[in-house]
Amino acid sequence: MRRFDDDDDVDMVIVGCGAGGSTLAQRLARAGWTVVALDAGPFWDPDTDWVSDEAGSHQLYWTEPRVIGGANPVPLGSNNSGRGVGGSMVHYAGYTPRFHPSDFATNSCDGVGADWPISYGDLRPYYADIEAELPVAGEKWPWGDPHSYPHRPHPVGGNGEIFLRGADRLGITAKVGPVAITNGRFGNRPHCIYRGFCLQGCKVNAKASPLITHIPDALAHGAEIRANAMVTRVAVDPRTGDATGVHYLLGGVEHFQRARAVAIAGYSIETPRLLLNSASERFPDGLCNDFDQVGRYLMVQGAPQTAGRFEAEVRMYKAPPPEVSSEQFYETDPAKPYKRGFSIQTVSPLPITWAEHVAAQGYWGTRLRAYMSDYVHWSCLGALCEFLPRPDNRVTLADETDRHGLPVARFSYTQCDNDKALMAAARTVMEDLLHAAGAEEVITIDRAAHLVGGARMAADERHGVVDAHCRSFAVNNLYITDGSVLPTQGAANPALTVMAVAARAADHLTHRT
Repeated sequence: MRRFDDDDDVDMVIVGCGAGGSTLAQRLARAGWTVVALDAGPFWDPDTDWVSDEAGSHQLYWTEPRVIGGANPVPLGSNNSGRGVGGSMVHYAGYTPRFHPSDFATNSCDGVGADWPISYGDLRPYYADIEAELPVAGEKWPWGDPHSYPHRPHPVGGNGEIFLRGADRLGITAKVGPVAITNGRFGNRPHCIYRGFCLQGCKVNAKASPLITHIPDALAHGAEIRANAMVTRVAVDPRTGDATGVHYLLGGVEHFQRARAVAIAGYSIETPRLLLNSASERFPDGLCNDFDQVGRYLMVQGAPQTAGRFEAEVRMYKAPPPEVSSEQFYETDPAKPYKRGFSIQTVSPLPITWAEHVAAQGYWGTRLRAYMSDYVHWSCLGALCEFLPRPDNRVTLADETDRHGLPVARFSYTQCDNDKALMAAARTVMEDLLHAAGAEEVITIDRAAHLVGGARMAADERHGVVDAHCRSFAVNNLYITDGSVLPTQGAANPALTVMAVAARAADHLTHRT
């Protein structure tokens, strides 16, 4: 790997090596830029660092202290944060659907949410590019903008068969995929072996994540990935107003990496936190926060999870967790009392997560052991409900500090009535589907998943933090290229869209200079 000195005035320093930061680093390095990407976590080695064990995989999650609040506090951990090079895509399920065209204009179309300053058509070519690079496997997709995928769908396991059977009986369209998991060998990556540990880090590297796709390509083109480097503040020249680099800690020692441009890709909690911690005389309330937009409109997705018990063994873990899904309920239905919608997919929790599902019903002791012993007979589905962006759902700085002495993030979240109605509707559909498939017993828990927003793109600085190309309104050479820039989040997993947005920003940068 090429190495740069702190005093080297590199073309771009990137904070964070997840979906957005890694894609940006790869694109810029390919264009000949000098790039240093910093990540607070380690540079993982799948062969030595990852294990086929749920408890042993907790190191993949960001577990630094945070404060949560609001009427519906959101637990932070395995389903919405990541630690280390590759970010949360290291332990995501591999599910990579596109957003729908309607997601980019929810306010105009449905009177809720916000309109993006770009359209689906602006991202379409980047969606296709990223799908080929990962690559994505799945059936021809009939929803949103109908399209095909580079690899044919994977074979369906027991959980997927139940979804398909129940959907068929209810007249619900369901499809296999799309997953960023190779169906067959791809370069030096092997075929998926259906071991069921996608959410714990794919030890065989069949599942795509930036760690094994875009980061190696960035390194091959001269980028440096500096792991275990905790960025503490973005520096801005008080005379010119431009960003000059970032302060960071490495091995307990303070450093400053000079750069001609800065991109932040720490995701929806840490990106606002870094901006707020980068306050200065010019930005007394936090970097890029002249209009109190930093940290606002942070969204999660409602993610209720429904399990059904079947007489025959299901062994739901024997396939990629999101193997079958439906977006039939994704768009606003005028006949329903709520706006926007939800998607449904197989989720296939492993035993520890299954124990959490059962314990949430109030089952302990003998009853919990009985459900655990019965694990192979259960099928599990999950929904993603489009919760709406609200200004008071936000990140601010808490009085508490972390081990570096930095104020930690306070994340406050409260659901609106529309959010609650979506959760109830999704729960009903999943329970009906499992009953239609022949389930003897059905149990549901309410959950939340994914994080987007907090530094959203908008048409002007009074309504957002960055413009349509992810450049901050306040600082000419400061970009934000992660999920925090998304104005809405649809009912789709956000990873593919985050990568597509970052790829588009990279195109703007390389053609702009």
